[in-house]
Amino acid sequence: MKNEILSSLDTPRVLEKLYQENNAAFRREFNELYPQLTNTSMADFWHERLNYQSEKTFSINRNELVFVIVVILLAGIGAKLPEIFSINEDFFYPRNIGFLVFPFLTAYFVWKNKLAGKKIALLAGVMVLSMLFINLLPGALIGNARPSDTLLLSCIHLLLFLWAATGFAFAGERTGSFKKRLGYLSYNGDLVVMSALLMISGGILTAITIGLFSLIGYDIADFYFKYIVVFGLPAVPIVGTVLTQNIPELVQKVSPIIARLFSPLVLVMLLVYLGAIVFSGKDPYNDREFLLIFNILLIGVMALIFFSVAERAKSSANRYEIMVLFLLSAVTILVNGIALSAIVFRISEWGFTPNRTAVLGANILVLINLMLVTGKLVKVLTRDADLDEVGRSISAFLPVYWGWTAVVTFLFPLIFGFK
Repeated sequence: MKNEILSSLDTPRVLEKLYQENNAAFRREFNELYPQLTNTSMADFWHERLNYQSEKTFSINRNELVFVIVVILLAGIGAKLPEIFSINEDFFYPRNIGFLVFPFLTAYFVWKNKLAGKKIALLAGVMVLSMLFINLLPGALIGNARPSDTLLLSCIHLLLFLWAATGFAFAGERTGSFKKRLGYLSYNGDLVVMSALLMISGGILTAITIGLFSLIGYDIADFYFKYIVVFGLPAVPIVGTVLTQNIPELVQKVSPIIARLFSPLVLVMLLVYLGAIVFSGKDPYNDREFLLIFNILLIGVMALIFFSVAERAKSSANRYEIMVLFLLSAVTILVNGIALSAIVFRISEWGFTPNRTAVLGANILVLINLMLVTGKLVKVLTRDADLDEVGRSISAFLPVYWGWTAVVTFLFPLIFGFK
């Protein structure tokens, strides 16, 4: 490579190509050559580029640190409310698990983005009214002969509703910007990666701490889980958010790799899975549990597509990557079509129920969105559009999902008589 570098010093395009083909080898060979390349402006430029050490370090000002500590303490206290006030845990946690995370993340973004008073009041009102509604909603999830389907649906969709409200705070004053909405999807992917790392680190720390104390005769497991882990779990997404917002370099290279790695793998998995269904004898039309797993798979794959588009929107994507996304979207439309036809069949045979209606609405929305995304990807492949158009088709549909989660959360219990 040294000879190629020497012969290409007057040709920046060739140097860049060599660098992109093998960064590490190029850096090593160039640094060995550099002492011989005196009085050469191009060599000086590349030397600075290859050996620049960023001085950027993690920094958090005192006010933000205090704010984050207070938020973490409040989240931990919230998790301890059943013990403090003798509240039934089976009643409290299913209804309020989202309020141990999303209001605090919302508060962080409100503070970080310095939102106007009207928007703060709107978000606070949404959070408070949602909390009152879900806790006053009659019915039970477990412990009685027939759990309430509408309550379960409300609890599940409330998490998505609160997630969307947090996105409103994340976007700040630019809530209509498709870049901000894609940025929120990208932030969630980064947060998942960072939270997983924090959970693994916390799990290792927990095991070491409990093990070390057990060696000297102290069994602290109950105390540790009761007072440390209970505070630590709600703190994970908060700390993860602070890290991703203040040190984006921590995950900005990991998330794109995950998107690029898993998209083709999931595509292959889906194709194999669809083929295996034919030989397995499983029937989504008559097997309720299988249909449920099928829909969970659909949501997971759709989330991966959206995350991949959000990551690629931040940088250039080659034709292969766009083709993988297109094929993944097309196969997911097929999966969605099977799930949608199955739920329509079940409704035609046994009528509408809260669960079937919720799944039907979600499948229709997902199908429409996937068709729009796939159409835009076709245009990108034919060079009639760029990747931003795909991002716009995703971001424009996010408020529609939010509206549907609101309908299921707040209106389904009334429509179906709290059954």
